[in-house]
Amino acid sequence: MRISELADTTGVTIATLKYYLREGLLHPGRSQGATRADYDETHVERVRLVRTLIDVGRLSIERVREVVTALDVPPESRHLLLGTAHDVLRQSASGPPPEAVVARITSLGLPDCAGSPASTQLAQALAAAEAAGWPISDATLTSWYAAMTRVADADVVPELAAMSPGDALHHAIIGNVLTDPVVIALRRVAQEALSARRFEAGGS
Repeated sequence: MRISELADTTGVTIATLKYYLREGLLHPGRSQGATRADYDETHVERVRLVRTLIDVGRLSIERVREVVTALDVPPESRHLLLGTAHDVLRQSASGPPPEAVVARITSLGLPDCAGSPASTQLAQALAAAEAAGWPISDATLTSWYAAMTRVADADVVPELAAMSPGDALHHAIIGNVLTDPVVIALRRVAQEALSARRFEAGGS
């Protein structure tokens, strides 16, 4: 298909598609001359991925570039693959988390921040909460971790082992981007339901 057809299929303007090409977010089409290239379903899929990362994941262009680079050269190990997904989806941080917070995470039996992008993000979030005057206790953190372990059991599906590395990484990245808002919304729904049971019945 021509770039105009790619634009019609994806709902993305030609100008934006050309920007993606210049920024390396979209791989070049097959050249058909000096001013024409043909595009296929891999381009449609990549454009939709980029739009999801930008519109839903709120990732910057620089971070999206990291994602597509990782997808082009994914790690073979499924465990390292998940770490790669977490790494490219990390939020920007001003620096490494405080050593005291890192030690706290390790003492709770959580993965070491030195080898876990997810634990590093957790440490940074804990440090930010404490700095804002909202410290999170070890008991609360342990309770949340137990709940999230049950969520993770539904996320880390055995089918990942049968996928190609690229497909498995794509699944992990898009799965996190599209379902994180659902998990957050479910927390709000559960809070609302529990609040109604605890407080409305007693008139508080």
